Amino acid sequence: MARASSYILVLMVVAMAVRAERNSNNTGRVYWSSAEDEAQAQTRTQPRDDDTEVADLDADGGFSSLEGMLQWAIGHSDPVQLKEKARDVERLSPADLNDRRLEIKQLMDELKTPSDAQLMQIAIDDLSNSSLSLEDRHRALEELLVLVEPIDNANDLDKLGGIAAVIGELNHGDADTRKLAAWVLGTASQNNPVVQKQVLEHGALPKLVKMVKSSFVEEATKALFAVSALIRNNVAGQELFYVEDGHLVLQDIMSEASIDIRLRRKAVFLLGDLAECQLENTDKDELPFFSNRVFLKSVVDLTSSADLDLQEKALVALKNLLQLRTTEALVFKNFCGLDGALERLRQRLQGLMVQEDHRDYAVDVESIRSEVQQIFNRKLEKVATRLVVFGVIC
Repeated sequence: MARASSYILVLMVVAMAVRAERNSNNTGRVYWSSAEDEAQAQTRTQPRDDDTEVADLDADGGFSSLEGMLQWAIGHSDPVQLKEKARDVERLSPADLNDRRLEIKQLMDELKTPSDAQLMQIAIDDLSNSSLSLEDRHRALEELLVLVEPIDNANDLDKLGGIAAVIGELNHGDADTRKLAAWVLGTASQNNPVVQKQVLEHGALPKLVKMVKSSFVEEATKALFAVSALIRNNVAGQELFYVEDGHLVLQDIMSEASIDIRLRRKAVFLLGDLAECQLENTDKDELPFFSNRVFLKSVVDLTSSADLDLQEKALVALKNLLQLRTTEALVFKNFCGLDGALERLRQRLQGLMVQEDHRDYAVDVESIRSEVQQIFNRKLEKVATRLVVFGVIC
């Protein structure tokens, strides 16, 4: 009985405070605040009798605990009324307590967390505020980053004006803001053809491709993540990627050993993914850069990297590239030196297999290397067969 009475008292105190709050504003409701609302609220701090400040509704919405709710309610209630309510609650019977629960339930429902769409709209509106502080701009993008992970939320982003707003942040003077904006676009587009199409139609890809060349590594990696998410299994996106010379950006990243290893891994992984997509869409013309010998050599050269993860991703890309119609076995052999590269890698992996820390990983990479070797040999055999047939005919 005591615990139930205490709970009802908390609810009644909160109800009193909410009603008082409603009477003091024109909206007639408790609402979630934007960054601008929070900034204005901070300039309207009112002193209390005990020289302490009582927190308003949590800036992120809702309350972290029942205690937090009670603290807020007490700060918004009349002390005399609180004492009267406490005495009233003590005299309530179990039936009366239950009636009070039902009576207050409707009011408490109005304090529920707003929908994801409402939270997204608040963040989007904040981004549209040109006077927003950099900290609040980052906060809005970080909130969107979490909110767009579910596919249903991502599909609502454009309806709320979010895609245009986030793309606008790609032009911001602050590198961290650009990084976050690219991250949001990539997260929303990942495995989502609907959002891919929307972001491409808004014209984000050219800007993202340029951002991949940023000297700020975090910006470059998040931009490449967004590019990958946009064009994965998306033929139209891949064609635009080629038009924007995205393949040359990948080639530069793969060829330059001084570039951050994370970016190089992402670049060769994207290439392998593009080649795989091409293999699955045999009715489409293969993108021209797949058969460019300088481009192919930049991939083969990665097999000599000291980074095993990068080696593995390069091998996966080569496995897919070797199976394309337009790639030539003799280019891989004579210009790229693939046979020698594969042999050197085999010897290195054998040495790693005797080291306990690297054995399992080396075995896995050797399995892929062996598969690449077999595909390469078959491609060479087909060339030899054609030459024999051609020689007999001639």
